[in-house]
Amino acid sequence: MYISNLLGIGILLANFAAGAPTNGGSKAFFYKGHDISSLKMLEDGDTQAVFKDTARGNATRRAEDILADGGMNGVRLRLWVNPIPGQYDLDYVLALASRLHAAGQAIYLDYHFSDTWADPQHNNAPVAWPTSLEPLAATLRAYVNSTLHAFEDAGIPLALVSLGNEIRHGMLWPLGHVDVEVEPEDARVANFTGLATLYKAARCGVDDYVDTSSSTQQPAVMIHMDNGWNVTLQERWFSSLTATGLVTPADWDVLGFSFYPFYGTTATFENLATTLDWAANAFPGTPLHVVETDFPARCDGEDAPELSEPDIAISAAGQTAWVRRVEEVVKAVEGGVGQGVWYWEPTWLNNTSLGSACQDAILFDQDWSQYPRVTGYSRSSVDMFLDSV
Repeated sequence: MYISNLLGIGILLANFAAGAPTNGGSKAFFYKGHDISSLKMLEDGDTQAVFKDTARGNATRRAEDILADGGMNGVRLRLWVNPIPGQYDLDYVLALASRLHAAGQAIYLDYHFSDTWADPQHNNAPVAWPTSLEPLAATLRAYVNSTLHAFEDAGIPLALVSLGNEIRHGMLWPLGHVDVEVEPEDARVANFTGLATLYKAARCGVDDYVDTSSSTQQPAVMIHMDNGWNVTLQERWFSSLTATGLVTPADWDVLGFSFYPFYGTTATFENLATTLDWAANAFPGTPLHVVETDFPARCDGEDAPELSEPDIAISAAGQTAWVRRVEEVVKAVEGGVGQGVWYWEPTWLNNTSLGSACQDAILFDQDWSQYPRVTGYSRSSVDMFLDSV
């Protein structure tokens, strides 16, 4: 491990000693993180991925060490319930989290509460789980408790846990489905009752774990929404959830928002700031994070989307510029409650579009000349968090 990385880890461990990453809200610690959930699958699968540090003569290094030298101090890892073995199941995530914790990274666990992807387009309940609300809620509560104990038993402290992933349309469908955009005012509470029941059960699962845990480091609980640029959506959604009377702002410790440049020209820095300022006033003292973002290094062709901030060049330098602008917005929120920015899947060498029509939004150039083996060469954007604002 290189000296600069050791120094970075030393700083991070000093922050741990001060308690910063363990409470989700310390103003002394700002999360600069990457979601690298797919990393171990890339390394162990058919791709046999390896990573080269172009700043050090193309030395072969672990991706997390390259990113840590670029300022990364936390990693986000998604957890699926009963997927194909080795695809983000508990054993896979425990193994990767153990390795990254040993490297000095704060761990953010992203519960999908599904056997596969959970997001506004896909959020189905695990196939083997109950199909009526109260038994499903009880199963969910027990699952959260048991998985958190599994991390403790493995010696992996969790800084953050997100109860659901981008839950604009709810989670654990169909019972937890919501659609705040189309429901009339008088139907919102009924529409949100299933989701509120399930979210509360998940939160109780965290509380059950805390009540029986021997660890002195307990995770902060996050609620995660997409479309962080849309303040109207956020206002209606949170008012609908709390109007059920089943969930209150005391049931989350941190608010997380996704913010991408691809999804409409209204996804601007100005509109992100409006949302974060609203959240800071609606839920005083609650830490705020942008927990998913990225920016393309390549984006061309007829299907290329119109980016929301066209003044930022599509390039590795533009990736850095985008993230630093996001960080500026987050840190400018009144009261210092803006406390984290997370880049989505910078190492995913065989899925470079990252959910957009752009060809490439990762932080490594890919070399497939030894197919199926792939090599990732670090771009300048791996340093996006280094000496940032």
